[in-house]
Amino acid sequence: MKQGCDKQYLGAVEAWVSPKGMRERYLARTGERAYCFVALWDSQESLVAARPLMIEHLNSVRDLLEELSPELGVTDPVSGLVVHTVKG
Repeated sequence: MKQGCDKQYLGAVEAWVSPKGMRERYLARTGERAYCFVALWDSQESLVAARPLMIEHLNSVRDLLEELSPELGVTDPVSGLVVHTVKG
C-alpha cells in the first residue's frame, strides 16, 4: 500500500460488490501498509468465472498499491482448496 492510501483502499474494498458465488470475504492487515484478502467460494467454477470482475476491481485500486517486485507487480495471488476448518 502506498503511504497515505489506506483509507481510500479500504473504502474501495468495502464498496466492492462480491461476485456471484463468493460466500465470504475477509481482509486481514498483515503489516503497517500490507493486507491479505481471502475469499470463500461456492465452487472452483465460481472463482474462475469471477476472475474478470476481480481483475477489474484490482485495476480500480492499482494506483494505491506499491509494487511488490517487478515479477509480481502489486499482488501475489494464490488460490486453493480448504483442507482444514474449525468452527467455534
